[in-house]
Amino acid sequence: MIRVAVVGTGGIAGICHLPALAAEAARTRVVAAVDVDADRLAAFCAEHSIPAAYSDLDAMLDAERPDLVHICTPPFLHAEQVVACLRAGAWVWCEKPLCLSLAEYDAIAAAEGPDGEGPYASVVFQHRFGSGARHLRELTDKQTLGRPLVALCNTTWYRPPEYFEVPWRGRWDTEGGGPAMGHGIHQMDLMLSVLGDWEEVRAMAGRLDRDVETEDVSMALVRFTSGAMGSVVNSLLSPREESYLRFDYSDATVELRHLYGYSNADWSSASPHWRPGEDLPSSHAAQLAALLDAHQRGERPPVSGNEARRTLELVTALYASALTGQPVRRTDLTPDHPFYARMNGGLSL
Repeated sequence: MIRVAVVGTGGIAGICHLPALAAEAARTRVVAAVDVDADRLAAFCAEHSIPAAYSDLDAMLDAERPDLVHICTPPFLHAEQVVACLRAGAWVWCEKPLCLSLAEYDAIAAAEGPDGEGPYASVVFQHRFGSGARHLRELTDKQTLGRPLVALCNTTWYRPPEYFEVPWRGRWDTEGGGPAMGHGIHQMDLMLSVLGDWEEVRAMAGRLDRDVETEDVSMALVRFTSGAMGSVVNSLLSPREESYLRFDYSDATVELRHLYGYSNADWSSASPHWRPGEDLPSSHAAQLAALLDAHQRGERPPVSGNEARRTLELVTALYASALTGQPVRRTDLTPDHPFYARMNGGLSL
């Protein structure tokens, strides 16, 4: 049995993580939960029959020695908590964003061990794991649809002004960014999982209608190593919400329309090769199953290491281009780059 602890007992833990763990009850057991809100923690443990409750992460790690820790806290806490878990010998599955900068990401990578042999930290990017995305990656890898040429990646969501009344939202130092960092990052990660490495970004960002430090809208053009080109829109101002991805190959177009998760019915293509087979929805459960498989094999889990860093690099480049007005290449993002340590590079919109 893989012994699991949950850190942060808010909505995402109860709505997404505990059901995913319940689906894996044959090989996981939740042994503890951690939260600074005593009442919420007590209610969470009672609802989910969790035997041990802690207000302090280090105390839990010392007493319980979990194999896997789910981090479900606000973004500004992630890096420190992930590193603490890794140093205690636990694998980590952390809600996005894993951290607030490439500097923090590299600190997490260093905590995975001197030779990168684990324990490992993986980030929640569940949209990679539905059967539609898996099928598209297989077709792309085999060039069954021809060469990838054009991609559209739109996260047009809506968050009312009161959403930002939560103190850590809409601030560079606590959320790391706006919809590019906290919302559209899911679709951008899915796009990258299909199209692979990127080389250059040209972007704009604006604070159009919400009282925040960060952007509430961003747009970017992306050039991939393959030569393909993509456009990205991230918005929290769109009353008709949609997550939309379109992949144009030389021989076919594949589209995905959904909101917060998809099934096979949300994908479409006229290609005779489009046959995703089993209908596995994108979900925390789908990604957790893959992570647990890797844990049992002692292998690096999906969406960790360089693979997950690539997505954070894309978001970093988007902000760097938007705030400086200059194109940004992936090779520019070295430790001496002004946006390596902070997503806004110390600049304001």
